[in-house]
Amino acid sequence: MSLPEPREQDLLAGRLLHNHRHLPEHTDENTSRVVFAHGLFGRGRNWDQIGKALTAEGAISIQLDLPNHGQSHWTDEFDYVQLADQLAGFIRREGPSVLVGHSMGGKISMLAALRHPDLISKLVVVDIPPGDSAGISNFSKYIDDLLSIDLAGLRSRRDAEEQLAARESSAMVRAFLLQNLRRTDGWSWEPNLELLRRSLPEIGGWPGYDGPPYEGPVLWLNGADSPYVQPEHDELMRELFPATRQVRVKGAGHWVHSQKPELVTAILTQFVFGGTP
Repeated sequence: MSLPEPREQDLLAGRLLHNHRHLPEHTDENTSRVVFAHGLFGRGRNWDQIGKALTAEGAISIQLDLPNHGQSHWTDEFDYVQLADQLAGFIRREGPSVLVGHSMGGKISMLAALRHPDLISKLVVVDIPPGDSAGISNFSKYIDDLLSIDLAGLRSRRDAEEQLAARESSAMVRAFLLQNLRRTDGWSWEPNLELLRRSLPEIGGWPGYDGPPYEGPVLWLNGADSPYVQPEHDELMRELFPATRQVRVKGAGHWVHSQKPELVTAILTQFVFGGTP
């Protein structure tokens, strides 16, 4: 399928993405830059611990809030191509970067590398293939769980935690979801939940790509216990990214970087500053 050419308005919109960064003590034109793109319901700070560790080794670390998440802008529709071009627009302002993308952010990152290879020096794809995603149906439940919380009656985050606990038994999942609860004059959700709910088929899909492959180094970092990446995904991944090295992390599921942060940090450090792990 032929995808549309990048639109300048999307490249410019990418410059507005909310981000926070960690800077090493000394930088020059050879300093590595690492940009992190989170998954569905995530935010840039999900990668903060690993970003700080890479900065301690000398890299500039930038954690983004993708559109419809965190403190970044909302869009009227969910379009992987548009989001990839907005991500590329942000990186164009910063300069060529190592791009790390998890889940939804991994799909956006793959398309950004394919469409803007001059901006991506290396690519890390975390637990997602270039294709349809198993497990996306779980997120419909998560959205319903969040929307069931009575925001108008909340007195504290503890109230929200108690309401969510009646519907979700995992404390890790509850903490991940409730990071999106914001209090200003009242309580509200930072993600664009209504858009994300009606866009789950698109989020779980893949827009297709018929252009040239991305020839740069690619690390495909997957959780050994995750259902998202299956053997049948390997052929297309290597067709689009011929320099792919796959690493499976034992004892980790879909949220590899949260479940095995020390190991993921070591693997990324080797990839960013050296070669393939």
